[in-house]
Amino acid sequence: MTSEPLTKPTPSQARSLRASINAKECILVLQGGGALGAYQAGVFESLCKAYHEPTWVAGISIGSINAALICGNPAHARVAKLREFWDLVSSARQPLALANRMSPRESLNETSATQGMLLGVPGFFKPRFPPAPFQPRGTLEAISYYDTEPLRQTLERLVDFDLINSGAVRLSVGAVNVRTGNFEYFDSAKQRIDARHIMASGALPPGFAPVEIDGEHYWDGGLVSNTPLQYVLDQAGKRPRVVFQVDLFAATGALPTTLAEVTEREKDIRFSSRTRLNTTNELDRQMIALAAQRLIAKLPSNLRNDPDLLALSRVHCDSAVDVVHLIYRSKHYESQSKDYEFSRLSMTEHWDSGRADMAHTLHDPRWIRHEHNATGVHVFDLNADNPSQAR
Repeated sequence: MTSEPLTKPTPSQARSLRASINAKECILVLQGGGALGAYQAGVFESLCKAYHEPTWVAGISIGSINAALICGNPAHARVAKLREFWDLVSSARQPLALANRMSPRESLNETSATQGMLLGVPGFFKPRFPPAPFQPRGTLEAISYYDTEPLRQTLERLVDFDLINSGAVRLSVGAVNVRTGNFEYFDSAKQRIDARHIMASGALPPGFAPVEIDGEHYWDGGLVSNTPLQYVLDQAGKRPRVVFQVDLFAATGALPTTLAEVTEREKDIRFSSRTRLNTTNELDRQMIALAAQRLIAKLPSNLRNDPDLLALSRVHCDSAVDVVHLIYRSKHYESQSKDYEFSRLSMTEHWDSGRADMAHTLHDPRWIRHEHNATGVHVFDLNADNPSQAR
């Protein structure tokens, strides 16, 4: 498909689109991806310049941390708090690139990732001492390499949990129950949220220990699904929605040429595939619901109480949902360590990429001029290097 030239919207188009978006429930969905999460912060910076504050933010892993920073601060302070967090976790001394066969930038990234593994990340996690193998069996210290107490302190300093629990903006974060293996969402619309719930969503083993909440222990939600999109779509909406889905791993990619590239490609596929599955399933469910409604309208009145017909009538069709898909595209010098490489240089690049991709999408003629349907799910992936409207 050939894309239209990217032109800045006219003032009247911008006003019309802004009015349309502001009339909808605006939802931000943030995938997990560690150090790549700065991309989501850049996306949010561009988004909040164009539209009102989101009504709901859902996240997994690093997405849950970004979500808490957004929901746990007043609108005017959100970008600044995101910046403060990302400046903090990327504040370690910049390492010198090692002399090897890699390019200088590749070497710098790998050295930075190794530094984080050995020394930890400021405001996020630090190595355990003594290491896990020397800790008492049966303790949380014995089943994780790092201590995330720095993250708890950071969250309690940068996030106003009373604001989150006031219901101003809904927050949902996903985690996995270690004992049952079941996925669970902690949702401010249903329970009180504190730092433990955010930490549980990002407790990726064996690096981080599970987090205990009400007698149960939880690991990173990305172990089951790296995106909260399905949870959002499963919740009935009272009005049309626009969902900005921000992914940190791309499903498409080239055939690997080295073992290191195999590891990176495997990680991309593993953490991106659920997004495609969730949107496909929801599209199919909406089409079935619409077909059932049309069929019911055609049937004679004497069949209206048929049990099979009543079962079909319960397949609800929500108001229209526009899913705007933003996907981080890895740079050629990034490797399988990209999600734990926290250098200031990489953080800034990720943030700038997110800001640019969101601005590009909001100015794309296909988004500005798209029809606002009454029902159905409509997915837009308007990234600059993949300009296609999915459905």
